[in-house]
Amino acid sequence: MLHLKSESQERWLKQVDTNLEEILIDHAHCEHKAAATAMSLLGSYIEKEVLTREMTRIIEEELEHFHMVLALLAKRGIRFRLQRPGNYGRSLNELVRQNEPQRAVDRLLIAGLIEARSCERFDLLRNHVKDAELAEFYGSLFESEARHHTTYIKMAKLFDSDANVRRRLEELSEAETNIIAIGCPLARMHS
Repeated sequence: MLHLKSESQERWLKQVDTNLEEILIDHAHCEHKAAATAMSLLGSYIEKEVLTREMTRIIEEELEHFHMVLALLAKRGIRFRLQRPGNYGRSLNELVRQNEPQRAVDRLLIAGLIEARSCERFDLLRNHVKDAELAEFYGSLFESEARHHTTYIKMAKLFDSDANVRRRLEELSEAETNIIAIGCPLARMHS
C-alpha cells in the first residue's frame, strides 16, 4: 500500500529515544513543508481541476497538523524554532526530472513517498513511545498520511500512463530506500 521498499532501522528509534524534542520540532517543520509542497503543486498545475481540489484538501489538513504539533510543543514547554534540515527531502528532490510532464510525475510521486515514510514513522512512534499522549497523537495522524500518499500517486496518473507511473514509482522507491538507509546524524522525522 505505501510503496516503500524498506522499513525504518533501529538507528532511527534510538534517535527518537535520545532526541525526542528535536524530532517533535522537526515534525512541525515537516507539516509546514508538506503544506507548502501541496501549494506549489497546486500553483504549478492549476489547470488540472481535480488536482487543485485534492491539493487544497491536503493543504488544509497539513496546516491543521502543523498547528496541532505547535500546540503539542507549547503544552510541553518546547520552543518551536528553526532547525538545520536533514538531507532526506533535498536528496529526493534532486531526482526530479526537469521536463514536463515527467517533472509533474516525479514531484507528485516524491511527495507521495515522503507521506508514505511519514505514515510508517508515525506507526512506529505510536507503538514505540512510552508517552500515552504522544502515542495517541501519532496514531491519529496515521490514516491521513496514508490517504495523502494514495492521493499523490493517483494525481501522478493525470500526467502519464498507469504503467509509466508505476515504473517510475518503483525507481523512486528504490532511491528512497537508499537515501533512508544512509540516514542523517541529525535527529529528524526522516533521518
